[in-house]
This record gives sequence, structure tokens and C-alpha cells, in this order.
Amino acid sequence: MSETSHAVPQLARSRALAQMALIIAASCWIILLILVKFLPDYAWLLHILMLAAEAGVVGGLADWYAITVLFRNPFGKMPLPRLLREHTEIIPRNKARIAESMGRFVQENFLSPDIVRQSLQRTDVTLMAGNWLAQPANAQQITDLFQQTAPRILDFFGQDTISEFMQKNIVQWAKNTDMHQLSSELIRAVLENDFHEDVLQRGLDTAHVWVKNNPEKARALASRMFNELGVGTLAWGAGLIGIDVQRRIINAFMQKVEQILENPEHPLRVGLEQQSQQLMLALRDPESAAAQQLNSTKNALLDSPAVVNFLTGAIVILRDAIKGDLQSEQSAIAHNLKTAIIRLGKNITTSQDVRRVLNREIEKLAVTFSTDYADKVIRYISQRIHEWDSREMIAKIESEVGGDLHMIRVNGVVVGAFIGLILGIIRALVENIPM
Repeated sequence: MSETSHAVPQLARSRALAQMALIIAASCWIILLILVKFLPDYAWLLHILMLAAEAGVVGGLADWYAITVLFRNPFGKMPLPRLLREHTEIIPRNKARIAESMGRFVQENFLSPDIVRQSLQRTDVTLMAGNWLAQPANAQQITDLFQQTAPRILDFFGQDTISEFMQKNIVQWAKNTDMHQLSSELIRAVLENDFHEDVLQRGLDTAHVWVKNNPEKARALASRMFNELGVGTLAWGAGLIGIDVQRRIINAFMQKVEQILENPEHPLRVGLEQQSQQLMLALRDPESAAAQQLNSTKNALLDSPAVVNFLTGAIVILRDAIKGDLQSEQSAIAHNLKTAIIRLGKNITTSQDVRRVLNREIEKLAVTFSTDYADKVIRYISQRIHEWDSREMIAKIESEVGGDLHMIRVNGVVVGAFIGLILGIIRALVENIPM
């Protein structure tokens, strides 16, 4: 249940309580007026109580008037002096000034760059986020939300109209985008980070271990290659005279792999890097043969309905597989996502360097946002308040603070009665002091 729904019954209770307090004070005053006539011997005491009741009525009525004129004119269409008329319906009359003041208040106290910077510097945002993410219940909450929303998003993009629209636009974008520059940058990133060395090393290690641990499969693979190349008969004939061609080729392959693994400066490695460097430089030039060949090949593939249909079908299969997994009770994707979220939270909390970098970037982003968009947010708030209907605005304000305002009326009756009681006692003491 929303806060507003709670505020409306509270407003009604507070208003009823204020009215009841005022009625009780007025009733007591009337009853005391009557009792004075019938109990003259106790007039001094009844006058004290009467003064308390009168003060309670005055306090309650004064507070009722003060609260009412904030929202509306309690006199209706009665002719009033200008002084009274201009000080009714205070909030509706000053709606524009309130809108500007609210916008200025939000800007000065919440969205100014200095306030944002100071707030973030006092708070380790990433530590709080890490601790929150590391809690299994919170990670499960994120996972559940992902499981609920992801299939809907996939269904949306799976609609024929949306799918065809995106396919046409993606294909057109890919056709209009030259891939040579992007490919050159990718090769440069691979070479500068020595990623190609790691891939080559791992590939050679894998091949070496596989051939060493699977000699029969290696011989079968070599035999198949010989047969497909049409030299199987030649290898069989060499075997008749005692030459195991397959074994020699496998051994030669193993020796070559071991040489490449042991020697980082092996000509094959050096040649591979040189060819990659040459390809990277060639792709930078849009007029080079490599760049034109890459772009023409890309366009030829995109112009092929078979290729586009294949890619579309692959995407559909992948989409259905992801959706089916997410909708199952034992979803592997959801389980892995939850584990990854918890691990991410723990890693963030234990790494001060990462948190320091993230906090600095969050601070820069927040300050940039407050600098560039604070005025837009303030204008939106002010404009929204300007657009409010006066009755709607009054209803919103009354629903939020009206309950407290009507409790002021109750306090007015109680405090007024108490002050009246004290004044009545003082007057009685003064009047009965012998001269």
C-alpha cells in the first residue's frame, strides 16, 4: 500500500479529532456559562474554567482559520476587505513562486556539483554496492528480475515486425560501415597485448598434448588426410618396403611443435607477427587491396540471402535456447548469474584499489550529470508544478501534511485552554488579594 493511501485515512482522523476538540471546548464554555447562573457560590471557580474553555475555543478557531486559508477561502463569496481577501488561498495564489522555490531548493541542496561531490566523497558507494550484491538474497532478487524481464524482451524482439525491422537496419548499417579500420584496430590491440602469442602457445600446447596422448587417433587422422589428398596408396606402398610415412609425418609434426614451443624467436612465430603487422597497416589504408577485399567480401556475404537467413536462424535458435533455459526452474543461466553477482560483490568489497577507481569515476559521472542536466531537472520540476491543477495540488499537499496540520488545531485547543486556565488562576488570585 502506498504512502498516499495511508495519508488519506490519517488526514480524516486528524480532521475529525480537531473538530471534536473544538466542539468539546465550545460545549464546555456554554455549559459553564449556564452553571454560573445556578451556582453563584462557585462563580470564581467556574470563571477560571470558563476562561480556559474560551481560550481553547479561540485557539482552535484561530488555528482552523490559519490552516484553512493556506488552501482555500473559508468565506466563500462574501465581500471581504482587500487585506483579508489577499491572504486567503495562499498556496494556490503563490503556485508559480512555490514552483520556482521548489526547483531552486532541489538545485541548491541536492543537484549542485559541490553538494554531489561532497556527498560522494563522504560515502564509499562501491563498498555499499559490493556488500549489497554479496548478499545471496539480493543476488537472488536481481536474478529473479532478470528471469522475469529477459524472456519478455526476447519475445518483443522476436515479433515478426520488430525482427524484420531490426534485420533490415542491421544489414544496412553493416553495409554502410567499412570494416577495414575496425579490423586494423582489433589486430593492433591483439599485437600490443601479446594476445596472439598466448593463443598460439595454448594452441600448440593443446595440439602437442593431444597427439602425444592419442597416437591411434592421430594415425587415423593422418590416414584420412592421405586418402582425401589422394596419396593414401603411395603411403601404403611405402609401408610395404618398411617406411611408415604416417608415423614419420606425425613425428615430424611433434618435433616442429616442440621447436616452436621452446623457441619464442622461431621463424614461424616471427613470420606470423610480421604478416599480422603488414595486414594491420594494409587495413588502415581504405584504398589497399586488403581493405577493399575485406569490405567487398563483407558486402557479398550480406547480399547473400542464404547467409542472412543462416545468421537469422542461428539468432532465433540462440534466443529460444536462452528463453527456454530462463523459464525453467533449474535455469543454468540464472544460477550462473546469481553466482557471478555474489562473486562480483565480494571481489568489490575486498579490493580497495578497484573501489577507489570506481568511486572516482562515479564521482566524475555524477558531477558531470549535475553540471549538464541539473537545470533540465529543475525546469522539469518547476514546469510540472506549474501544470498542476490547483485542486490537484491542494489534494496532494493535504494528503501528505494535512494530518499534521489538523493536529495543530488540536494543539491550539489544548494549549489555549491551558493558557486560559493559568490566566484565570492568576486573575482569581489577584482579585482575592486583600487590599
